[in-house]
Parts: sequence; C-alpha cells; structure tokens
Amino acid sequence: MEHAQNDSPEAGSKRTWLVVNPASGSYDDAAFEALCECCTQNAIDLDRVIRFPEQDKLPTAAELDAAGVDFVTIYTGDGTINALVTGLYGWSGAILILPGGTMNLLSIRLHGDVETPDIVARVGKGDFRKERPCVVRCDAGDALAGLMVGPGTAWGEVREAMRDMDIVGFATQAVTAIGESAAGTKVRIAEPRVGKEEGYPLLVLTPEQGTMSVAAYHSETVGDYAQQGVALLQRDFRKGPHDDLGQMDAMTIELAAEAGTSTDEVLPTLIDGESAELPRRARFTVVPCEVDLIVTEAQA
Repeated sequence: MEHAQNDSPEAGSKRTWLVVNPASGSYDDAAFEALCECCTQNAIDLDRVIRFPEQDKLPTAAELDAAGVDFVTIYTGDGTINALVTGLYGWSGAILILPGGTMNLLSIRLHGDVETPDIVARVGKGDFRKERPCVVRCDAGDALAGLMVGPGTAWGEVREAMRDMDIVGFATQAVTAIGESAAGTKVRIAEPRVGKEEGYPLLVLTPEQGTMSVAAYHSETVGDYAQQGVALLQRDFRKGPHDDLGQMDAMTIELAAEAGTSTDEVLPTLIDGESAELPRRARFTVVPCEVDLIVTEAQA
C-alpha cells in the first residue's frame, strides 16, 4: 500500500535546489528559463541549480540538510530521477519531480498529465502533500517509473537514438532490436505461473498504487514489427503489440530456455530506462519508496 505522510506541508516551505541534465536529449534551454521564471512567480526560491553531470554531482542528504533545503526539484529524464531519488533514500526532506523527460511516467503518476507551470503553481500555493509511492524492487535496483526484462529491451536503445535525432543510430538499433526480439532467449513469469510458457521478448513491470501492472510484449510477425515502429514514432514503444497479464505484488522471472553451457546468461533489464543485468532467474517485489515525493494529484 502507499505510505502517505500525515503531516501536511506548509505553503511557506519553498526553498529548493533544482537539478537539471543539460546533456539529456529532452533538455531545452528555453524550457529551463521558463521554469526558473515560473518558480520566481510562485515564490519558490531556487537556492541553487545543479547541472548534472555536466558540472555537478547529485546532492547528498548531508549537503541538503546543511543548506536547510526543504525539498529538491528535479527536471530531467527517468534515469537521472532514479539516481537522485534512490541516492536520497533515508533523507528527511522531499523531492519534487517535474515532467522533464520524454515519457514522464512518474511525473504523470504524481501530478496527473499536466504541464510544469501547473505543478509549480500548486506547490507555490501549498496545494500538495508528501507520499512514498510504490516502486518495483529487484537485486539490480528500484524502478520508479517502470522496469523492463527480456531481449526486447533492445528497443530502449532505438528510443534513445530517436530522442537524440540520430537517424543512422535509429536505423541500426532498430535492426538490432528486431533481431534480438526475434532470436534472443525469451523470458517468462515462473512464479506465479501466468502468461505463455514459451515466454516473451519483453515483460514490462509498472509500479502503481500498492501493486505493479505486468504487460507482455511480442513481435512475432511482420505486422507486429510495423506496429512497434508506429509506436516508436508516437514516442512510446510501450504502445506496441502486447498482452496485459494483470496486477501482482511479487513475481519471479526467468529465461524461458533451459540453462546452457554458458555461465554468463543473464536477464537483460532496463530500470527506468537504464541498462542493468540480473541472473537468469530473479525476484521482483513491490515496496514503498524510501524517501518522500511531492504529490499534487488526488491519487499517486
């Protein structure tokens, strides 16, 4: 279940550090300037701007406490958000996550599908609360926005090339992704036994309120690959052909093939868009985030 804090934040607590990632393909100078102006208009003091990783490292809990910062604001993609949030586990402050990436799944979950000025205005008025929404945990880390497992994670590289407007890279990675999805060792849910026994190229686990939704993606025909391409052009390859396998609070995923002679067989994994590797059989659970996030929507 969600772990909401009982103490309501005061509108006067508006001193923040802002984390941005200028190297991100979704970063925009004009949008950054507009955000700074929006904070000023809503009486939020940007005490410091951290340009990660270009100039600065991510702040630590000790640094934030020493500076008397009430909350940290982050305007980046999922990968940097994950690094900041998990790096601040145990901190007594809170984190405001703004839609600064391509898909902004976590921001939408916390604030609804609204623009940055609306979120900042709510915070400026004190119209927010602190909560610890659920994340998906495995031995490789915690996923706040989503976790993907299987050879189909190669489609994530296609999305990155597309985001960076790398046409050659897009074409190259698309060919690789099709090959991996078709020929790579599929993955299946071993516990509980749901879905196809022969497995899928990609399983996507998305944390929700007290649970995680599970979607199994398949690319078995030319038509499937065409649908995947259309989904990419719409900036969301999750819209590709898939089966919804329901809601779970824990599961074990394994390679669908029998163990071979190789000792380095792994589960290819993307945690909030960042590559990771797990053993050929791994456990995934739903747990509460270990630091407060700022929520301005009715449901997190």
